[in-house]
Amino acid sequence: MSADTLATQAAPLFTNDAVVLGLLMGILGFVFWSSHSEAPFWKKFYAVVPALLMCYFLPSVLTSFNIISPEESKLYFVASRYLLPASLVLLTLSIDFKGLFGLGPKALVMFLTGTLGIVIGGPIALLVASWISPELVGVGPDSIWRGMTTVAGSWIGGGANQAAMKEIFEVDDAIFSVMVAVDVIVANVWMACLLFAAGRSDAIDARIGADNSAITVLKQRMQAYHEQTSRIPSLKDTMLILAVGFGATAIAHMGSDIISPWLEGLSSKTLERLSLTSPFFWLVVIATTLGMVAALTPFRKLEGAGASRIGSALLYVLVATIGMNMDIRAVKEHVGLFLIGLLWMAIHATLLIVVAKLIKAPVFFLAVGSQANVGGAASAPVVASAFHPSLASVGVLLAVVGYALGTFAAFFCGQLLRIAAGG
Repeated sequence: MSADTLATQAAPLFTNDAVVLGLLMGILGFVFWSSHSEAPFWKKFYAVVPALLMCYFLPSVLTSFNIISPEESKLYFVASRYLLPASLVLLTLSIDFKGLFGLGPKALVMFLTGTLGIVIGGPIALLVASWISPELVGVGPDSIWRGMTTVAGSWIGGGANQAAMKEIFEVDDAIFSVMVAVDVIVANVWMACLLFAAGRSDAIDARIGADNSAITVLKQRMQAYHEQTSRIPSLKDTMLILAVGFGATAIAHMGSDIISPWLEGLSSKTLERLSLTSPFFWLVVIATTLGMVAALTPFRKLEGAGASRIGSALLYVLVATIGMNMDIRAVKEHVGLFLIGLLWMAIHATLLIVVAKLIKAPVFFLAVGSQANVGGAASAPVVASAFHPSLASVGVLLAVVGYALGTFAAFFCGQLLRIAAGG
């Protein structure tokens, strides 16, 4: 039974968005509190269940039991139009281009290989599924390729890019809820594999002949950078961070309001097919671009006061509103889509392993390069810190680049998916 069907049977218990927002924020607070608790129960629980999964799952439980309803709430619209662009700006603001290239070519090669694996893996998985058993998927070709674009956005960038793809490609809420489940479950299975490899990285590196001495130098450099930039944020710092984030959001909205109608006036079917007439597309593109430009200016110093932390907080609100749209009962109804998701991830993983062996890249670069794509800033630091706590910032650094590339690469993947589906 879908969430739509439940909604027709009875009104949700809470329809006031102030109450719904309070519930969602309470869930986020509980997850962050419990995931950082020293209690043995919670340590064991989160050793198995990732905290990010709970941020998606618990709001979906509220929807499944008709306590809240995404159809009755405006929170997703607010989060996607106002919080998402600001989050993108603040997350891309922290890009250190010199530091990124200073990581060495192998780190960048593995990161970009991970991106390529997602871009081509989705269309290949879709083609294989259509050849083997088209009826296994259970939804029409137009719905599936559009829904898969949201997974591409999430696996290349993160929740912000996922929401961007939903709006750009006009993904139906029903298929979107299934794709969110595919995204979260498959991605967390893969993250568990990476964490398992992290505990055996030395042995694996020795087996493939990888030189991981550069990791030691990397640890020292990242520790020094953290010490130089970190400071206790003042109220002025926080207000400046919010001013930059929401100020850039305002500029992005103004630019979108100009560019989109102008392109629509050209009456080009090609532009429409490529979603270039979508106001939301230009909103996200302009916001991401402004963040990248700001990273080259003194505004980047705001990262030391926690710009990315505030951006991540805004992003988690978006994650909770996305969770509202997730139908956890969709797993048994759409097994085929989960098989496609697993095949998609297998292509991504295989490509990474092959390239790592060819260039003899350390497991660290494979794991963080992959998770910076698939997990984004929410979980890439988790995988990086599994190698050493000081390396968490490397995961953030690459994940931020993933946010910058996510919209563009996922959009390109969407066009390949359209072709693979026969569109």
